[in-house]
Amino acid sequence: MTTGVFQRIHSVLTALPISERKIAQYILEYPHEVLNQSAQQLGQSTNTSGAAVVRLCKSLGLKGLPDLKVRLAGDLAKNTPTPLGYRDIEPEDKIESIIDKTLQNHIQVIEDTASLLDLAKLKQALYLLNQAETIHVFGVGASGIVAQDAQHKFLRLNKHATAFTDTHMIAMLLANANSSDLLFGISYSGETKEVIDLLILAKKYGLNTIGLSKFGFRTIDNHVDVSLKVSGEYEAVFRSAATASRMAQLFCIDVLFFSLISQDYEPMIKHIDHTRQAVKYLKDRTYK
Repeated sequence: MTTGVFQRIHSVLTALPISERKIAQYILEYPHEVLNQSAQQLGQSTNTSGAAVVRLCKSLGLKGLPDLKVRLAGDLAKNTPTPLGYRDIEPEDKIESIIDKTLQNHIQVIEDTASLLDLAKLKQALYLLNQAETIHVFGVGASGIVAQDAQHKFLRLNKHATAFTDTHMIAMLLANANSSDLLFGISYSGETKEVIDLLILAKKYGLNTIGLSKFGFRTIDNHVDVSLKVSGEYEAVFRSAATASRMAQLFCIDVLFFSLISQDYEPMIKHIDHTRQAVKYLKDRTYK
């Protein structure tokens, strides 16, 4: 991706060390000036240092200042210096307003997530998914719904997949799993104890692991081979409904699903057709 600096900064701004936060805020306020500055000059402009600039790039998941500048230029070309913000519903909102707010929130979280997805890590995840004999997907709460959606998609591609919600069931599966199996842990916060515990257990048994969480460094990152990230800020007050986070996670699962199809197109399309025919058979059945 060649955009995403603004979104990355907003996602981690409050968690950054003071020196890095000063540089990040400067980038948000004076993006055009940053394009023409070296690390040392940017450090001087923010009363920090060139080393702090390098650390900020690392905190943002970027390769360095040149990478930041390329993405920053992309953001400026799109003319989106700051996110529009997620809109919450209000008491007595008209249904037309709710439709508009829901639409805008879903569009924005998908755009934000698209700007954050790391192509190299996506390719690594696809490699592991292709190599896996069985894919065990696990999440809690709303992330559990995403896990079930992932299982559904993997099954359609003739990949063995599970999505149990009981941690003991998953633990037993891992205990008897083959070394070629994979655990895909989904936790929007990246801190869900049940997900992290199972990922640690999976590594104990020698399985490959993939994690899916919001942008920024999370505990889950310590226990996975590949860490995929989605948009992590600007949830509206009704966070309990997990609407924006769920849409972001589902978008990432869809990207993986279509990428798997594209890599082995003809066989995958046949698998999808076979599953469609099987479901159609059940729908067409009539009983007297």
